Amino acid sequence: MKDYIEERVLELARYILDTNSTVRATAKKFRVSKSTVHKDITERLQEINPGLAAEVKAVLDTNKAERHIRGGLATKEKYHSKSSK
Repeated sequence: MKDYIEERVLELARYILDTNSTVRATAKKFRVSKSTVHKDITERLQEINPGLAAEVKAVLDTNKAERHIRGGLATKEKYHSKSSK
């Protein structure tokens, strides 16, 4: 694996751990695709640092479990702001 890819993978992992960020938010922050973030975190990070991969997986699993709540809140806010105009 090339050095710059390894650096990116570790940087993505640290960012997700520090901010509890989602894959989508991380991709936007680093200006890469969601697919790249997902592949870096699920496959490449496992090869580089399995312990760190397990920590990041826990954050992503939590985000996945909560996403239906965030979606509901976003919809509620959308319609609340429309009705107040």
